[in-house]
Amino acid sequence: MNKLSKYHVTALASAISLVLVSNVNAQTTQANADLTLEEIIVSAQKRQESAQEVPISIASLSGEQFDTIFSGGEDILALSSRVPGLYAESSNGRVAPRFYIRGLGNIDFDLAASQPVSIVFDNVVQENVVLKSFPIFDVEQVEVIRGPQGTLFGRNTTAGIIKFDTRKPTQEAEGYLNASYGTFDTVNIEAAVGGALVDDVLSTRVSVLSQTREDWIDNSFTGQADALGGHKENAARIQFLYTPTDSFSALFNYHIRDLDGTASVFRANIFTTGSNDLNENFDRDVVNHNQGDNNPQEYEASGGSLKLDWEFDAHTLTSITGYEESEGFSLGDIDGGTAQNNPNAGPGFIPFDAVTQDNADVEQLTQEIRIASNYDGRFNWQAGAFFFDSTLDVSTTDGFFGRTTVSHENTTWAFFGQVSYDLSESLTLSGGLRYTDDEKDLVVLEQNVDSFALSIGQASIQTYEPVNVADDQLSGDISVNYRLSDTTSLYTRVSSGFRAQSIQARDVAFEGNPSVADSETITSYELGFKSDLFSESLRLNAALFYYEIDDIQLSAIGGANNGNSLLNADKGVGQGFEVDMEYVPTSNLRITAGFSYNDTEIQDSDLLTAPCGSGACTVLDPIVTQGGTDLALIDGNPFQSAPETIFNFTLRYQIPAGDSGQFFAFTDWAFQGETSIALYEAAEFITDDQFEGGLRLGYENFEDNYQIALFGRNITDEENVKGIIDFNNNTGFVNQPRIVGVEFNVRF
Repeated sequence: MNKLSKYHVTALASAISLVLVSNVNAQTTQANADLTLEEIIVSAQKRQESAQEVPISIASLSGEQFDTIFSGGEDILALSSRVPGLYAESSNGRVAPRFYIRGLGNIDFDLAASQPVSIVFDNVVQENVVLKSFPIFDVEQVEVIRGPQGTLFGRNTTAGIIKFDTRKPTQEAEGYLNASYGTFDTVNIEAAVGGALVDDVLSTRVSVLSQTREDWIDNSFTGQADALGGHKENAARIQFLYTPTDSFSALFNYHIRDLDGTASVFRANIFTTGSNDLNENFDRDVVNHNQGDNNPQEYEASGGSLKLDWEFDAHTLTSITGYEESEGFSLGDIDGGTAQNNPNAGPGFIPFDAVTQDNADVEQLTQEIRIASNYDGRFNWQAGAFFFDSTLDVSTTDGFFGRTTVSHENTTWAFFGQVSYDLSESLTLSGGLRYTDDEKDLVVLEQNVDSFALSIGQASIQTYEPVNVADDQLSGDISVNYRLSDTTSLYTRVSSGFRAQSIQARDVAFEGNPSVADSETITSYELGFKSDLFSESLRLNAALFYYEIDDIQLSAIGGANNGNSLLNADKGVGQGFEVDMEYVPTSNLRITAGFSYNDTEIQDSDLLTAPCGSGACTVLDPIVTQGGTDLALIDGNPFQSAPETIFNFTLRYQIPAGDSGQFFAFTDWAFQGETSIALYEAAEFITDDQFEGGLRLGYENFEDNYQIALFGRNITDEENVKGIIDFNNNTGFVNQPRIVGVEFNVRF
């Protein structure tokens, strides 16, 4: 890991030494049992296990720490930087998030894009980017599982997994209501109720979410005040748990979503050539859009799953069937302003207008069946099979080219197995393998480009033959976990995985050819420790990692032709570390903190890409001229949207108020280090350090189980650049503004 600075390595080594020394004296430094941290149970290995005993780098969010993140009506992107090594962004509003773990992700904005971070919701993978955006509510816990997870979860998990588990039905009658009101008439209502329908046999839980935010951004071109920026999001989930015997259970889950809001808000020329600072053209409250109908976005989604468990002879047989579908559209003024042929042009120089609408219709079917042992002895195992089938129709309508529709189909099947063996009371060896077969097909269904073809003198419209790609791969992992004591362990893990071959047909909408990327394969090495110190009042976990990706898939986006094509680089390398900490020094104070360092590099001495479509940005890479076109040499560049550092912390302080209540203050902060947004490096498209903070001040009553609080998100109203459009001007988009409000919560 020669690229890791001596400072970072020394800091991590010091932390490990501190843990080992502290562990020796743990029993004598803290004796208050009331300060003991609760055990966190995870299912990262498809078993219920203590997070401290799993030889994988895992961070979890739950309870107040999790709920606070979403208190202002935020969507799933609010998780960004709230866990070391985790980053998220989107140029598609609330419907197509893009995730990155340990610097590895995919910045491709198309609705057919694949990602190396998998989203698993109630044991069902959400493969398409639209499905990944289902609203977050009534969630029990989120697990961020870092590093390749190819053995148990399959392809497209080379970076890791974000796993959501919702609250399940119980025989006990229970529920809650959470309601808040804030800036821009933001209303967030979340509620759930459940209990027994038939004692000891059938229980249910119904959960609902309703969010609204009024439009708050003015459009200076139309003169309309409060023209865009708002949204209305409604979602619901119903679950039934059937337990007729102690040896069988069936869990049914059905969920729906209805979104009517604003797509991403693009802002023209908010960077001055040579600088990445927001300039005088940027006004958070105003845009100058002459097209795009104020960037509307509408999506509907529904899905269901059935999980069956049979217990017999120290074994569990599990079947999980899932079906998901979603349909909708987004429309946007892509140039973010008004072109120079209009009297109300600007801001800045915009040579021509660009507007695009994307429609998506996605369906997905999954089936997993596995059997796992529950032995009391040293040896345990699990094995299973998985099937995946999806169809995605994407229609792109452009102001010049008209409407084009392409259809993607993807079929995958796999077999997997994992074993673990306790070599001694302190040493456990685990390993697993997975065989995966993946096939993708592309068909161009519709082309409506006659008028443009004739206008430029084309004799005919280009035709496209169907595209078919297939690959099969073997993935695996092996790990060793050594328990130094009852509260501290060291582990090492070697794991592999692959992101299946990809087809990108975005350029078909602009008379270009589809592009294909071969499968990328990753080998990852991880060394970590997990410890509960000071009578388990301090939890300190850390991991050091290094990975290599052969044939890494990259997306070349933008440039003078506004293209979106796939390519493979020879290799991608990533290395770094992450540290997670939770500490309860007194009964009134709780602190969490985390830090990650990611150093990523593209390694391909001949790889070129078209830079700076506007000609108004400052390319920092070497330029090679081919056929009269200037291309950027990107060998040695970091991965796109890979923050070098992430730091986050929370602090909760409480003051007793009599015997039945308390006053509390909770604050949370997330810092994101330098991040290169484009595939090539440009002075304008590398963000500096950014941060956002939140605050909650309130009162909690234990006797009546209610809480009332004042809250704020992005309380310092930071203006952080989240992305750019590399086309005809220095277009960018930014984070959400400050939201403050009041929140009431009651549980029963």
